[in-house]
Amino acid sequence: MGIRSPGDNPITKEPPSIPVDEIIKRFAEREAEFKVERDNYTYTQTFSIQTLDEDGRPDGEHSETSDIIFTPDGKRFEKVTYAPQDTLQRILLTQQDLDDVRNVQPFVLTTAELPKYNINYVGRQQVDELATYVFDVGPKVIEKNQRYFQGRVWVDDKDLQIVMTDGKAVPDIIKKGNENVFPRFRTYRQNIEKGYWFPVFTRADDYLHFSTGDVHIRMTIRYSNYKRYSSTVKIGTVREVK
Repeated sequence: MGIRSPGDNPITKEPPSIPVDEIIKRFAEREAEFKVERDNYTYTQTFSIQTLDEDGRPDGEHSETSDIIFTPDGKRFEKVTYAPQDTLQRILLTQQDLDDVRNVQPFVLTTAELPKYNINYVGRQQVDELATYVFDVGPKVIEKNQRYFQGRVWVDDKDLQIVMTDGKAVPDIIKKGNENVFPRFRTYRQNIEKGYWFPVFTRADDYLHFSTGDVHIRMTIRYSNYKRYSSTVKIGTVREVK
């Protein structure tokens, strides 16, 4: 079962069938279960970011394909299987960008993360064949060296799990001589197994606003080949990702 865009379907103010606080509590519990479940899967991650010229044509690109492996004790390993030469000239990928690819774009809002966020119920919306609850989410306080999601999430009203997110990683980091700004993105999930919705695709098409001028970028992340394992994986040559 896939999910795409809400299209023109309106967000209705129809109250939910159970209290909003109960929905939030239950979907955070489901997200916590999912986070544990996802650590039992290997998958392939394909990441690409391009800068686009005034005519919308790519004039630089960074791309990388990796096999993502979790060990039984929860460590995440990444084996790069394809990495052509980086041709980006107008932007520079930073550690924050790479950390966001791993942690913010496939945003998971667990019970442990709840206290960090303000969560406001917006209404109900039909998304393809799914009936969803819509929430606006943002950090209560931005602490130093911490990354957060700010935007909107859609929660399936049956599985009570996030099925789509739309927003950006925050904060932008603006210091003298160093501007690190981040695009708005949308991540789609798919029901892979037992009512668990796994990230399958992230897309961003946005303008990054630098003091020297705007840069048009397009970013995609594909998550594929989810495979469950039940024993220690032989991982070969890999790098551990903190």
